[in-house]
Amino acid sequence: MNTAITEIDQSVITELKEHLKGQLVMAGEDSYEEDRKLYNAMIDKRPLMIVKCRDVADVILAVNFGRENDLLTAVRGGGHNGGGLGSCDDGLVIDLSGLKFVRVDSTDNTVRVGGGNLWGEVDHAIHPYGLAIPAGIISSTGVGGLTLGGGVGYLSRKFGLTIDNLLEADMVLADGSVVTVNKDQHTDLFWAIHGGGGNFGIVTSFKFQAHPLKNVIGGPMLWPIEKTEEVMEWFDQFIHDAPEDLSGFIATLVVPGPPFPEDLHFEPFCGVVWCYTGDPEKFDEVFAPVRAMDPLFEHVGEMPYPDLQSMLDGMMPSGMQWYWRADFFNELGPEIRNAHRKYGSGIPTPLSQMHLYPLSGAASRTGKEETAWSYRDARYCGVIVGVDPEPANAEKITEWCKDYWEALHPYSAGGAYSNFMMEEGQERVKKSFRENYERLASIKKKYDPDNFFRVNQNIQPE
Repeated sequence: MNTAITEIDQSVITELKEHLKGQLVMAGEDSYEEDRKLYNAMIDKRPLMIVKCRDVADVILAVNFGRENDLLTAVRGGGHNGGGLGSCDDGLVIDLSGLKFVRVDSTDNTVRVGGGNLWGEVDHAIHPYGLAIPAGIISSTGVGGLTLGGGVGYLSRKFGLTIDNLLEADMVLADGSVVTVNKDQHTDLFWAIHGGGGNFGIVTSFKFQAHPLKNVIGGPMLWPIEKTEEVMEWFDQFIHDAPEDLSGFIATLVVPGPPFPEDLHFEPFCGVVWCYTGDPEKFDEVFAPVRAMDPLFEHVGEMPYPDLQSMLDGMMPSGMQWYWRADFFNELGPEIRNAHRKYGSGIPTPLSQMHLYPLSGAASRTGKEETAWSYRDARYCGVIVGVDPEPANAEKITEWCKDYWEALHPYSAGGAYSNFMMEEGQERVKKSFRENYERLASIKKKYDPDNFFRVNQNIQPE
C-alpha cells in the first residue's frame, strides 16, 4: 500500500480536486509544510497528499481515492495523537479539521458534534446551556480521537468515560458507504467504537448525552516530592470512597514557572489537580480530609468548567518534543509509590510529568465487556510523558520516560489506555484490549476486511 504519487494518473488527481469542496494539498505545495505538522514534533512524517475535508462527501471521496489507488491512509481529527498516528509517510492523510459544528438539543440535553471539533470548541458552545460532557483534561484535544479511545478525565468518576456518554455516530466505512450507528443500528460497530479507536471507519458526527454542570471547584495542590509515597498511599485510600462529586488526578511534576509563586519554580512536586462538581456549600466538608494532608501549595477555587478544562493547555501546546508510556494499575503498592518518588525526583525538563487518573465511581460501573474499553476493573489509568520544546532534549526525555515506565510496568495490570500509547507493537495492542480483542478483530473483519484503516493502534481483521 505504498504507490508512488507519480504512478497515479494525473487526471485522477485532477478529478479528485475538482470534486472536493475542501482542499487537496500535495507534497511540495506552499502550505504543505504547515499542513503536515504533528502535535508531537519528535515525529516527522511526510505524506504524499493531504485532503482537508469540508463535509462528509469529501470524506467519502478521500476514502474511495485512497482505497482505489492503494494508498496508505491516515485519519487526522484534532491532531493530538502522541504517537503521530494522524499521519503517515508516502500516503494519504484525511484531515477532518474542517468538519466542525456543535448543535445542542435542550429538550433532552443531547449534543451533536462534528468529527473535526476540538473539545474546547464544544465546551464553549454548550457551557451557556449549563451543560458539560466528560472529556479529558486538555481542551485542545480532538473530539474524535479522545472519544474513540475511551475518554478519561476530570468528570470520569461523576459521569463516566466519554464513551459512556456516546449515543450515536455517523461513520464513513472503508468501502465508502455511510452508516449511522447506535444501540439499535449496527450495534456491533457501535460497541466497537466505544474504545476501539479509529479501526472501523471515520466518524464524521458524534451525538453525546450532556449533563447539567456550570461551575466546578478545582485546581492544583502540591506537596514536596519527598512526600510522594505518603500522599499516594493516602490518595489511594481516600479517593475511591470519596463522594463521586470529587475527583482529581495525582501527578509528579516540576513547576514550570508563572503563574505559580517564584519560590516553587523548577522544583519537583507531588500534586493533585482536583475537580468537585457538587454543592458548593458542602465543599469544605468534603475537602476537609484533603486539607488535613497539609499541602505546601493550594490554588483551588470555583470556576466555570471550561476554565478548569483548559487550565493545563499552556503546558501542553502543539509542536513540542513528546515521548509517552502508559499502563493501568490495580493498586498503588509500596514498590509503585517508591518508583514514583524516585523518578519524580529526577524529572528531566520542566514540562515532563506523570499522571494517575482514578477509575472508580461511574467509570467503574460499566462492565469490562459492555464496551470495547476493557480495563473497567483497574483502579488507575497512568501515563508518563517526557516533554520539551528543544529537539536536543529528545533523547533525555525519552530515556527518563522509558526508565520510569520500566520501573513501574512489572506492577501494572498489563495493558495501557490506547490514547496514551506510542507505536508499541501488536502484542501491546492485544494486551490493552484483553478479552475484547477477539470480538474487535471479528468486527474489524466484517467492516474493514483489508485493514484499510490501519494507521492507528491497530486491530487486525480476524
